[in-house]
Amino acid sequence: MASAADCNALLSALNRLGGSAGNGRLREALGWPEDRYWAAQTTLLDAGALISGRGRGGSVSLPTTEATAQPDLLAALPNGAPDVTTAPIRPTTESAPVTTKAAPPSPPPAASANTQSLSGLIWSVADLLRGDYKPHDYGKVILPFTVLRRLDCVLAPTKAAVLAEQAAKEAQGLNPEPFLLRMTGVPFANTSSLDVKRLMGDQDNIATNLASYIQGFSPAVRDVFDRFLFAEQIARLQKAGLLYQVTEKFAGFNLSPDIISNHDMGLAFEELIRKFAEISNETAGEHFTPRDVIKLMVNLLFIEDNDILTPGTAAVRTIYDPTAGTGGMLSVAGEHLLEHNPAATLTMFGQELNDESYAICKADMLIKGQDVRNIVPGNTLSEDGHAQRKFDYMLSNPPFGVEWKKVEKEVRREAEQQGYNGRFGPGLPRISDGSLLFLLHLLSKMRPAKDGGSRIGIVLNGSPLFTGGAGSGESEIRRHVLENDLVEAIIALPTDMFFNTGIATYVWVLSNRKPTNRRGLVQLIDASSLWQKMRKSLGSKRKEMSEDHIALITRLFGHAAPAQLVSITSAEGKTTQEVLREGEAPPAPPPGGTVKLAPLSRIFPTEAFGYRSITVERPLRDEAGNLVLGQKGKTKGKPQPDPALRDTENVPLGEDVSAYLAREVLPHAPDAWIDEEKTRTGYEIPFNRHFYVFEPPRPLADIDADLKQVTDRILGMIAGLAA
Repeated sequence: MASAADCNALLSALNRLGGSAGNGRLREALGWPEDRYWAAQTTLLDAGALISGRGRGGSVSLPTTEATAQPDLLAALPNGAPDVTTAPIRPTTESAPVTTKAAPPSPPPAASANTQSLSGLIWSVADLLRGDYKPHDYGKVILPFTVLRRLDCVLAPTKAAVLAEQAAKEAQGLNPEPFLLRMTGVPFANTSSLDVKRLMGDQDNIATNLASYIQGFSPAVRDVFDRFLFAEQIARLQKAGLLYQVTEKFAGFNLSPDIISNHDMGLAFEELIRKFAEISNETAGEHFTPRDVIKLMVNLLFIEDNDILTPGTAAVRTIYDPTAGTGGMLSVAGEHLLEHNPAATLTMFGQELNDESYAICKADMLIKGQDVRNIVPGNTLSEDGHAQRKFDYMLSNPPFGVEWKKVEKEVRREAEQQGYNGRFGPGLPRISDGSLLFLLHLLSKMRPAKDGGSRIGIVLNGSPLFTGGAGSGESEIRRHVLENDLVEAIIALPTDMFFNTGIATYVWVLSNRKPTNRRGLVQLIDASSLWQKMRKSLGSKRKEMSEDHIALITRLFGHAAPAQLVSITSAEGKTTQEVLREGEAPPAPPPGGTVKLAPLSRIFPTEAFGYRSITVERPLRDEAGNLVLGQKGKTKGKPQPDPALRDTENVPLGEDVSAYLAREVLPHAPDAWIDEEKTRTGYEIPFNRHFYVFEPPRPLADIDADLKQVTDRILGMIAGLAA
């Protein structure tokens, strides 16, 4: 009998291959020897968790039985149902623990075995679509049908009563909707006499009846199907002769809340979303943030809120994502909170521009029992869907390096007319990158500190750290967040972490309720070396953070103190890494090996990122070398500046400008002066400069000795050939 870990890995690999695969292909994907593969496969077959198929070499697939049997599908496995996650990969770092006062453990893997088997069961519908649909289009059918079947099952117990109540209220001349919603117990109802199983009774008119059934839902639900462009898919399926078969397949899935909770159904739906995002990885990055990045952000967001994480505390909080995509950030935040404190309530809000992503996000919220009126469509920058609202937590992964020309008119009008009373008072970035506009938008949604304040986690590329000189829009935005002490930390992520870009990215954590030990300080964490290679690349995403990496970064953040990364290389070339906290002595190098230290976490006062941009002038001289003096106004009798000799210097805020001029300029240009009217204050965060470690080149004698060995070896080989 195979171990639970092996069964877990095999199921996960089979899910990634679409729920069905030949034995040879599956074993190759796992990279296992035959005996290990057949042991796990046999265990799962005996437990009923797999179905054996035909084909050369045989095949296996996930069961397609009624969902009523799903909760116990894997109960017969050794040690119970395994936790189906990606098979373990050896991490690139071995990190020593960093203590912290309140760091929660990292969240568990998102999908349990039951969740994986349920998503695999639904995914089996793809077998019907192959040939008529390309793989990246499967989601256009499977996702809305999953939502339809789930809502159908949710409403089934009250269906007859709802129809009777509707007839009674209409006879009385009353609007039946509020009465129906009270009767269903959820924020939607369906007034059609049809349901999914009744649709099976009229094969010839299924397209018309299905459209009629969807029209019977409440407006908020109809909006989901409209955004999915579901009517187009119904017509396409009907033309291909597949509509009845697909509907029949979903009618066979029992997705009742009595069988599958909102939480488990939400996880299964997210698993389906992830599958479709991976299949269409060329565009997934626009609407789907990698789960490891979201987990890190959620950990950092909640770590300082002991009330909401304490089990049994009935805390109520709100969370908001202005670029919600498919709702991944909101979902992971909810899962994290539920894991630590089931008594807490997290109300989710979001806005999304892309219709399909909006439909998926809204459907996900429907399935999880959230109020879908909190998820709104539209462009967040030009049309704030949650105007005047404030939130406890905010998360966002805005588009990187995307120009905001389409909404320039509305944004500039708000900035000019409302100033700091609006969202964009501190400044406007250059038109080519609007990511800082989303940061300003989030800042405007912060609760006042006296009302509990707010915390923000946002992913940005490197540009917002340093682009723009003193006085520019970007610099003024940085000045606003730093001088108001809103930045808690900035964490550098590894490259190649996102589906559609391999560039360097950074997580900014901001808050207007900093704990005492963080006030006036900014923490920088260089997590760019904390990653493991993915078994299979997804678009540009080739790296991922393991649970250990996420936990380490969370502890570093919670500890809020300097730390170093120690790389220990043995004489054989094997390298291990550990974290060295402040005050600890580095380990001794192993015999014949080396020890290298690199900063991992650094703490700076907020003013360390500020500077004064001064203009240094030198006098204009005529052809004879005489000073040219002003002839009128304020400059009369004063030396005129020579534009060709003008220079600009950046002086740190903590340094006296006159002392800087005397030390750095006057010894080389005694006639220079500063034009005070042109002095500007700027802010930049040169992240890489603070973590750069100079490595001196090898001594020339060592290099010469190596070259001599190589040349001697080559000469010996030539002599051997000539003999």
